[in-house]
Amino acid sequence: MKNICLILLLHSFLNFAQKTDKLTVYSFEEVEKLQQQNPKPLLIFVYTDWCDICFGMKKTTFQNEEIRTILNTDFYVIYLNAETEKEVTFFGKSYRKTSGKIHELATILAKKNKQIVYPTTVILDKELKIELQIQGFIKSADLKPILEKY
Repeated sequence: MKNICLILLLHSFLNFAQKTDKLTVYSFEEVEKLQQQNPKPLLIFVYTDWCDICFGMKKTTFQNEEIRTILNTDFYVIYLNAETEKEVTFFGKSYRKTSGKIHELATILAKKNKQIVYPTTVILDKELKIELQIQGFIKSADLKPILEKY
C-alpha cells in the first residue's frame, strides 16, 4: 500500500513539474481580464506561419528555462500571427485583417521605421504603451537582460 501511495505521489509531482515547464501564452481577451486584476507588462510576439526565424525563436528563445521563468512570473505573453483572419478585441477596440495581408493590430504593434519585420517582439508597459520593439531573432542571452529591466 505504501508503494502505491508513493507511486501516485511521484506521478502527481512529475505531472505538475511538466506543466510548469511550459511558457504560458494568453489571448488578448484573457490578458484584458488579467490586467484588471494584476497588471503586468506584456510581451507580444508578432510572427507569421511561414517565417522560419519566428519558428526558431519559439523553439529556442522562448523554450529557454530562464526566459520561461521570467516571462511566466513577470509578464503576460501573447503570440500574434500577423496574418490571422480572426478579429481581436482588446480593451474595447476591435482589430481585424484589413484589405492587405497583415492584421491591423500586428501593423500597430510591429511597424518600426515604416516597415514590419518578422518576428517582432514588443513589450508594452502596464499602461499598455509600447516600451520596446525588437525586430528579428533574439537569442536567450540577449533577451534575458531586457526582460530583467522590466
